[in-house]
Amino acid sequence: MGLLSQGSPLNWEETKKYADHVRMHGIVQFLNIYNKVKERQKDVLLWGDEVEYMLIEMDEKNEKVRLVLNGGEVLETLQDKGEKANPNHPTLWRPEYGSYMIEGTPGQPYGGTMSEFNTVEDNMGKRRREASSVLNKNETLATITSFPRLGCPGFTQPEYKPTPVEKGVSKSLFFPDEAINGHPRFSTLTRNIRHRRGEKVVINVPIFKDKCTPSPFVEKFPEDDGEAARAALPDHIYMDAMGFGMGNCCLQVTFQACSIEEARYLYDQLATFCPIVMALSAASPFYRGYVSDIDCRWGVISASVDDRTGEERGLEPLKSNKFRILKSRYDSIDSYLSSCGDKYNDIDLTIDEEINKQLLDAGIDKLLAQHIAHLFIRDPLSLFEEKIHLDDENESDHFENLQSTNWQTMRFKPPPPNSDIGWRVEFRPMEVQLTDFENSAYVVFIVLLTRVILSYKLDFLIPLSKVDENMKVAQERNAVQEGMFYFRKDIYKGCNPVLDSSSAAQNGLDSEGDNEYILMSIDTIINGKEGVFQGLIPILNCYLENMEVDVDTRCTILNYLKLIKRRASGLRKSTQHSNSGRHILLPDTVKKVN
Repeated sequence: MGLLSQGSPLNWEETKKYADHVRMHGIVQFLNIYNKVKERQKDVLLWGDEVEYMLIEMDEKNEKVRLVLNGGEVLETLQDKGEKANPNHPTLWRPEYGSYMIEGTPGQPYGGTMSEFNTVEDNMGKRRREASSVLNKNETLATITSFPRLGCPGFTQPEYKPTPVEKGVSKSLFFPDEAINGHPRFSTLTRNIRHRRGEKVVINVPIFKDKCTPSPFVEKFPEDDGEAARAALPDHIYMDAMGFGMGNCCLQVTFQACSIEEARYLYDQLATFCPIVMALSAASPFYRGYVSDIDCRWGVISASVDDRTGEERGLEPLKSNKFRILKSRYDSIDSYLSSCGDKYNDIDLTIDEEINKQLLDAGIDKLLAQHIAHLFIRDPLSLFEEKIHLDDENESDHFENLQSTNWQTMRFKPPPPNSDIGWRVEFRPMEVQLTDFENSAYVVFIVLLTRVILSYKLDFLIPLSKVDENMKVAQERNAVQEGMFYFRKDIYKGCNPVLDSSSAAQNGLDSEGDNEYILMSIDTIINGKEGVFQGLIPILNCYLENMEVDVDTRCTILNYLKLIKRRASGLRKSTQHSNSGRHILLPDTVKKVN
């Protein structure tokens, strides 16, 4: 999870004093990296996945399922047995926000050959077996997006009570500080988000209404000092801590492009797919022991790290803060990066004008400059005393400090200093699935999609405001079947990325305005509909027919695409459908099914 520096963390007041210092040196670090590698071409197409896991205790005697708070010990054991013993070990393990979580990735990135697709599920299986082998007998490794009873009494093992007092890290009524990873970055982020905001974070998720649901649904909180009563909305599930968002699990894919131009093109094209794939992978209808009226975690995690003050949210006139900021730090992207996307940048973009000018004066083009200047309207949230004064030529911690705490649907990633790693993009909206087969299917689907986009020079761009509308629809209950999404009609007619220049974007397009895109169902987008859209699966199949693929790999890929096809059509239910009947309150006991 982002930059994991070691050292003595500063509190918010101390961090705030160095905010301008971090921004100033972060820009210098970015420019140093950019100027060294901006002309780099022909990097190999590499990619890799990240899977987040929860550690769960199955207490069969008492019919309880709890989160086990020993992620730190499990992680240390896995690293000692793995990468520390063998640098070429096939798996890598990293900490995550929850002390009941770990993150696993392949030990080395996958390459550009088709046969690599046949190794993804095998590596995920290795990770699951490797981690499971160091757990206790009654514990298991689970890929669950949102633990249904997260924040309920007794949801952890060992059990801890929340500490809703100022000296606590999160001050939560529900989420104990012991459930936060012991690395100082995580507790520092939690506390500093709260202090910067001036109050606890506020998460309100609509409750699912059935015949047993009180109307209005209103909770009382015995330990409340009044803050929760003011923040909680009727007919909503109220949550008050970073852990309710960052304590969820996801599935991500990172791609290395062959050049900065290709990375920017991929960033834009994949951004339009974020809401589609998020709805297609929806897996989180349960929050704090209740059944919600949403199926995705995105809005929950967005609110859980929203450090904006009342002024920045537009609730008060600007006085102490510089900017009115329209979104949380965790949200959809705010601007396209390629010149192909420039004309579709139709949402308000708040930028730091001084930083923007500095970047433009240094030779950065308008689109990339405004992207960085937008990221840098934020304050650093976590700073270590030992990491204040850095070598800007050879380090990038200040740049990464702000880059890694802008958690958007896509992330554009410059190479680390003095490395052979290329320009990368990260696809971030997917919800993790229950099985390695399902997770592999989603990963391979997205990677294949990038290959088709690059090979056929496809254009999926639509106005960014429509992508934002799609993001809202994607989180609604059963959006995968019932939602309608703006999508481009003709993906073969658009900006040619080979001519990726401002003149191409402005003069080389036959703009059809609103006629370029229409509302489509996910079934139409994925499987196609005669006279409307060809469908992504048929396009991928056409691509595969023209590639040399061995029989075994082709069979694997076709099985993955079959899952995606059936999820989109409704023939195979996704994880969010697992609660038949949808009664509002989840029991704290679990019956074993033989």
